[in-house]
Amino acid sequence: MYAVVKTGGKQYRVAKDDKIVVDRLMGEDGETVVLDQVLMMADGDKVTVGAPVIEGAVVGATVLRQTRGPKIMVFRRKRRKNFRRIRGHRQDLTLLQINEIAPDGKLKAAPKAAPKAEAKAAPKKAAAKTEAKAAPKKAAAKASAKKTAAKKAAAKK
Repeated sequence: MYAVVKTGGKQYRVAKDDKIVVDRLMGEDGETVVLDQVLMMADGDKVTVGAPVIEGAVVGATVLRQTRGPKIMVFRRKRRKNFRRIRGHRQDLTLLQINEIAPDGKLKAAPKAAPKAEAKAAPKKAAAKTEAKAAPKKAAAKASAKKTAAKKAAAKK
């Protein structure tokens, strides 16, 4: 079974377990994305074509990685005018893995991704480190404030 989906103004032919690179979609690594603009579906000899989309058909995919494309140099010039401009561009992309194609719109629940648990644990460790670093700085600031207060008091006498 395969389907033709539209995302980012482009059309992609996808099947289960395919990996495709599309224009940037919102979502963290490991999240599930639903592509609902299914233009065509085929299951063996049975082909369904939408006008323009198939009502109720969806494709479920998992975000594997947010990445960027190659750098493209855009060069503009006007002859005989000494006008030249160079500009670079890198497109934001998303790597998707197709999990399921559902003609009726009912996707099965995707298994929970393990990277999310690691991502949540990492900020806690980082926060503990910053608190440990901040504690000596706060103590040093209080000590310097006491010294300046003592010097001012001594100067008044």
